[in-house]
Amino acid sequence: MSGSLFGGLAPDPGKSAAGWFTGHCDGGSRGNPGPAGFGAIIEDPQGRVAARLSEYLGKQTNNYAEYSGLVAVLKWAAEHGVKRLRVVSDSELMVKQMNGQYKVANPGLRPLWEEARRLARGLDSFQMTHTLRAGNTEADRLANEAMDRGMGKLVGGGVSGAGAVPRLASQGSASQGSASQAGSRTAHSDSGRPNHPPKPERVVLDGYVKDGVVHLLEGELPDGIFVKVIRE
Repeated sequence: MSGSLFGGLAPDPGKSAAGWFTGHCDGGSRGNPGPAGFGAIIEDPQGRVAARLSEYLGKQTNNYAEYSGLVAVLKWAAEHGVKRLRVVSDSELMVKQMNGQYKVANPGLRPLWEEARRLARGLDSFQMTHTLRAGNTEADRLANEAMDRGMGKLVGGGVSGAGAVPRLASQGSASQGSASQAGSRTAHSDSGRPNHPPKPERVVLDGYVKDGVVHLLEGELPDGIFVKVIRE
């Protein structure tokens, strides 16, 4: 096998791209550890999409999800007879570990690292390079869709990364509040004291924050209610 798996060599732009498949992979967790997933997109030598991969991993760390995405790409390559593969990731840690620049000290990651090395050695050529997050948007989207599916959310509005995990306390609906103020008079009891409507039952839900928006991990709240967010 040639390439830069353990030598830390960057791809030679002068070499022909003929025969090279390119895989973009990404992984993430909402909380570290937390609900995790990976996504990957693989292109053939002509730049056409050959596969899109994504999987929910349960409660795992971000680095575990990153390695799971890499292993998934390498397994797909092995199963489809790919001989030359270039993988792009926005995880600088994983890229440098795969290229032999960093050691793998985490015992939870070592089995995945060893499997990735074994699969990469089965290729004629393998290269792995780092990109900024903006260069990995499609894989990031697929990773977040995997997390959304695993968490029972609708796919399409995916988010990424770990955020604060607030608890949402429902404090009743706006319609209830407006109704209590709609009349020109306040009802009174026989004792002459105002009859205040009973407070709605408080409901506590778990969620996380992304781009200033609270996303629930489970359950739902009707539109128009007021909530109190408590950061944990």
